[in-house]
Order: sequence, then C-alpha cells, then structure tokens
Amino acid sequence: MQFNSTDNYIASSSLKQAVNAAIMLEKPLLIKGEPGTGKTMLAEELAKSLDTTLIQWHIKSTTKAQQGLYEYDAVSRLRDSQLGDERVHDIGNYIVKGKLWQAFTYGEQNNKRPVLLIDEIDKADIEFPNDLLLELDKMEFHVYETGERVVAKQRPIVIITSNNEKELPDAFLRRCFFHYIDFPSSDEMQQIVDVHHPDVKQDLVRQALEVFFNLREVNGIKKKPSTSELIDWLKLLVADDVAQDVLVNKKSDIIPLFGALLKNEQDVHLFERLAFLSRRES
Repeated sequence: MQFNSTDNYIASSSLKQAVNAAIMLEKPLLIKGEPGTGKTMLAEELAKSLDTTLIQWHIKSTTKAQQGLYEYDAVSRLRDSQLGDERVHDIGNYIVKGKLWQAFTYGEQNNKRPVLLIDEIDKADIEFPNDLLLELDKMEFHVYETGERVVAKQRPIVIITSNNEKELPDAFLRRCFFHYIDFPSSDEMQQIVDVHHPDVKQDLVRQALEVFFNLREVNGIKKKPSTSELIDWLKLLVADDVAQDVLVNKKSDIIPLFGALLKNEQDVHLFERLAFLSRRES
C-alpha cells in the first residue's frame, strides 16, 4: 500500500515517504504546517490514491474525545420511555456512533483500510489528544452501556493535522509519525496554480507569484497570505481585465484587489503605509 501524487495534488518526496512510513509502522501521521499547505487535502488525496473511503472528524474547541467513540442519548431514551415507545427496551437505539467507531468497523464490510482524518486537533482542549491515546494505540474501545467491545478488523490509516495553535502532549507525540509541510516554493506554487487555473496567461501568473511571495516576506505582517488566497486572487485578476493590466504592466504601486490577500486591518495599514513610503521615495 503506497501513496503517490495525484493529478490534483503535488506531494513532495519527503511527504510521500512520511505517509508511507506511517502506513508501514501503523502509526498516526501527525501533519503540521501553515494554513494552505494542503494538510487536509492530503487525507482526501490519500484516500483517492488508495481507492478507499475518507472518514473526516473536524475538531472544534468544544469537541470531546468521547464524541469520536460514541455518544449515549439518554434524553431521547427518557422521552421515549415516557411516551411508551418500544425502542427503549434496546439501549443500542440510543447509541450514536462516532468517527472512530465508523473507521474501526469500516473494514468489516469490504476488507479495506479507510483513511481517518482528525483535522485541526490543536483546536480542542489540551487533554483531548491524551484522551485518545489508548483507542488509537489498541484500535479498540468498550461501550459501557451495551457491554460491547468495538475492535478494528482493518486498522484505519490515521491522518492528524495541526496548525500549531497549541503544543501537543509528549505522550501523544511519541505515538505519532511526524511531518512538517513546508510552504510551497515558487516552482511548486506554479504547479499548484496550473492545476487550478490552467488557462491563465503566464505573464500574469509570473507577476502574481512575485507579488505574492514578496508580500509574504514583508516584516511585521501578521497573517501571511496562503495558497487559497493566491488562488482566489488570481481568479479575481482574470475576471477583472483592468486589475490584470495594472498588475502585469506595473501601472500602480498598489496591488489590485489586495483584499483577497490581506485579511486583517493591521496588515492592510502596514501595506498601505509601505506603498505610501515607496511612492514618496520614487
């Protein structure tokens, strides 16, 4: 079972090695990197490459580890008992399967290993990763309400992403294979742009990439523009012939439609101040 790049996803050799190493070791692959480096898309393309299903668990600040296993809906059972519903005699009717349960039992029907994406794990409480250690290690858990033991027949391939918003526990890190996705180089970004905008004039792409990477290097910028912002910006430039002409022919010091690239007022003010100083010096 090997992961390779697909037509819509450019994976570096080091990333492919990391994915294949995690699969071989049967460890979760912990992926870190800037927003827009393709962490979530990696799981999607991995599932496509291996011709298997993708089970996605998107983590929020309120997410608890137990929700990944199952939840017992005691309120519905109490309501049904008051209404005399026959369903109350089977407690299993009130067990809601979580994403880990779905991933653990997926292989029972088709003998395939699914890809389980635990997306943005650093958004949750600091104890969240440790609360999943045993289940991810043993690939099994106990359902106390029914006495059932859920065991993975086919071990899922686990991809865990983090935006580095908080440090993850050492015990959790020891059980993962780690890879940091570097932000794409100019050449790699050119390939990504070609996938999304194959018909855009190369003069425009070349100039847009130069502006984009220069903007990312500005000292003091709070939120560097990411890949998705570049793709959106190019789409706007193509649709706006005037903005396209301004950029390619450098008719202004102001970047056209820069609201697609800069996403907070601090960076906008910094950009406008630098543009003003540039005009004064010229």
